[in-house]
Amino acid sequence: MGEGGSLPTMDLMRSEPMQLARIIIPMESAHRTISYLGDLGLFQFKDLNSGKSPFQRTFATQIKRCGEMARKLRFFKVQMMKAGLLTLRSAYGSEISLDELEVKLGELEAELIEMNTNTEKLQRAYNELLEYKLVLQKAGDFFHHAQSSATAQQRESEEHHLVEGSMDSPLLLEQEMTTDISKQVKLGYVSGLVPRDKSMAFERILFRTTRGNVFLKQNVVEEHVVDPVQGEKVEKNVFVVFYSGERAKNKVLKICDAFGANRYPFTDDIGKRYQMITEVSGKLSELKTTIDVGTLHWSSAVQAIANQFEQWNNLVKKEKSIYHTLNALSFDVTKKCLVAEGWCPVFATTQIQKALQRATVDSNSQVGAIFEVLHTKESPPTYFRTNKFTSAFQEIVDAYGVAKYQEANPGLFTIVTFPFLFAVMFGDWGHGICLFLATLFLILREKKYSSQKLGDIMEMAFGGRYVIIMMSIFSIYTGFIYNEFFSVPFELFGRSAYDCRDPSCRDATTIGMIKVRETYPFGVDPIWHGTRSELPFLNSLKMKMSILLGVAQMNLGIVLSYFNAKFFQNDINIWYQFIPQMIFLNSLFGYLSLLIIVKWCTGSQADLYHVMIYMFLSPTDDLGENQLFWGQKYLQILLLLLALVAVPWMLIPKPILLKKQHEERHRGQAYAPLQSLDENIDSDSEYKSHDGHEEFEFSEVLVHQLIHTIEFVLGSVSNTASYLRLWALSLAHSELSSVFYEKVLLLAWGFDNVVILVIGIIVFIFATVGVLLVMETLSAFLHALRLHWVEFQNKFYEGDGYKFSPFSFALVSEEEED
Repeated sequence: MGEGGSLPTMDLMRSEPMQLARIIIPMESAHRTISYLGDLGLFQFKDLNSGKSPFQRTFATQIKRCGEMARKLRFFKVQMMKAGLLTLRSAYGSEISLDELEVKLGELEAELIEMNTNTEKLQRAYNELLEYKLVLQKAGDFFHHAQSSATAQQRESEEHHLVEGSMDSPLLLEQEMTTDISKQVKLGYVSGLVPRDKSMAFERILFRTTRGNVFLKQNVVEEHVVDPVQGEKVEKNVFVVFYSGERAKNKVLKICDAFGANRYPFTDDIGKRYQMITEVSGKLSELKTTIDVGTLHWSSAVQAIANQFEQWNNLVKKEKSIYHTLNALSFDVTKKCLVAEGWCPVFATTQIQKALQRATVDSNSQVGAIFEVLHTKESPPTYFRTNKFTSAFQEIVDAYGVAKYQEANPGLFTIVTFPFLFAVMFGDWGHGICLFLATLFLILREKKYSSQKLGDIMEMAFGGRYVIIMMSIFSIYTGFIYNEFFSVPFELFGRSAYDCRDPSCRDATTIGMIKVRETYPFGVDPIWHGTRSELPFLNSLKMKMSILLGVAQMNLGIVLSYFNAKFFQNDINIWYQFIPQMIFLNSLFGYLSLLIIVKWCTGSQADLYHVMIYMFLSPTDDLGENQLFWGQKYLQILLLLLALVAVPWMLIPKPILLKKQHEERHRGQAYAPLQSLDENIDSDSEYKSHDGHEEFEFSEVLVHQLIHTIEFVLGSVSNTASYLRLWALSLAHSELSSVFYEKVLLLAWGFDNVVILVIGIIVFIFATVGVLLVMETLSAFLHALRLHWVEFQNKFYEGDGYKFSPFSFALVSEEEED
């Protein structure tokens, strides 16, 4: 998008300032102007012809032409796939205009279609001759065998008749032998090939239709035969059907056609048969040579197309998108200029004006395009300029809802908070290193993978590679805090602060250990691992830490709502939404966080559950041993009263003030300021529609505020409880890791058997990768996603905007590939 040096520094906190602009373009430079704006990719065109159908628009013919060329290119792509040239990415060749390309594509398509038709005819003839040759060979063998058997049988019967002829010989046999050959019944026959899977049904139907008055002989063809009609390899049988009479012949022919049996002529004359086999073999050789030459010519033609396919395809897509954009423009009164309206970032004004000037010069236009900024009350689109690192985090936010124009963007904070909350649940620096190395591999090979089509899962992992590498880095950090490396603790930052009372360590599990050194400097002391108190200690630590993190992030969300109200100059939201929300949340859960920190600092044994419960049930009772500091009871009463006051503070004043504000704004509505005639005409419809949306329903506003108040009050409790998932998933991850280490790896290590040890290591690796590095990663990712979408963003984020979708050739190419 333009030259890198001309772009201002990236700001993710709020979307780019946008402006509605109008461009008046002379007809002679319209095409080139839209082309240059497409290269720039910073102008979102509005459809000024939304009332017209696609066929009624000015450039419908050109779009139809581009569509026809795109169809021809798709045909070429299919041919390239057949030739195995789909992966060819070269895009060289001389520049060519759209008209020249249209003629060239037509010629090439006609040439390829003719070559394909000829090849198909030749291939079909070749396959038919192959089948005919098989019929001649197989049926010839059958006839030869039958004639040999008949001759041998006749010779044997004649010898038998001469030797044993007497009065006892059968009369019929004697009559049969003396019958005139010319008076014997002649049998007709049909030969061909039938698919083997239909041969049984073929035989059965023949028998039933002719009532058994046919004789069928089949011979199996060992190799697959290419069917001339279907063009696919099929298992077939050669058959010969003998029949008597014209009626039987017609039935046999119809059954052959019904079963897709290919029939071929056959002669029982041995000499003619050998001559036919020789002729067929010669024709097969000639056809094979012709087909090979045709295939070589077809391959060279497809190769020539493949060399320039990318260039042609890009040109057609580019031209089609240009004409689609031109169809969104309207004509001025003189019908000599096109008028475009759309959104663009304020910083892009200079670049757009330079592109318009360049288009005027390059198209030799006498009149330049006019760029003017319009004033409107319409909500602009939201545009965040991201790079390959921040885009994935922004996509996480956009999946929930696109930010309203210039409201505070959660994506800026998500870059840090999302991987950190993930790491709280995933904390293990061994697993984090594995995740880091896997993602680093994707990042180092991103140039290669970005140009390839990956699978669905791989595509998703590659798209979020920078999110995953941040998650892995934070997981290594939290793993150091939890002191877990595949659930094994290490004394990385010094020796443990605790030691046994005596060298034998007999009292370690009963009385406990004593502190002999300074507190372990960073993270959890490794001595906790494997002790009876490990689980209660880590439970308490992680549960309290989850509450602190949750309250901190919810406070951040409420603070961002203040910055939104300040930015949009909405004092009502500051005084009657931000302040009571801060008071309510921190009177209860901010106070709980304070108690947790005080308890950690003082080492008190106070029961925080008891303190919080009786703060509501019996606020005036003495705290006794649960008192953490002087004046705690009075502070609790004050905080409870503030929380109770904050609820009506949120509910009642805001609807009343909004109603009052609306009445003041529209008190002088009957008196409109004088405007020029042109401005009146232009803004008449906009003014009426705007006025129609300004009706104020006090009951609706009151109900909406009531729902919002109830949602916040109940959400403060449920959202805080929801952050306990950080504790639960962290504990589950730690325990699963410990189980795999102790019950698989250590158990296998205990056997003095190499085979069992190898099996144990393999099972441990697969369990770690499959469960902890894949399933647990996905689980922690989804829970972190929910904490951001629900617990964090609902405090300030409306997410009812719409994305800035500029006309850009780069975006058009990506959409076409998808």
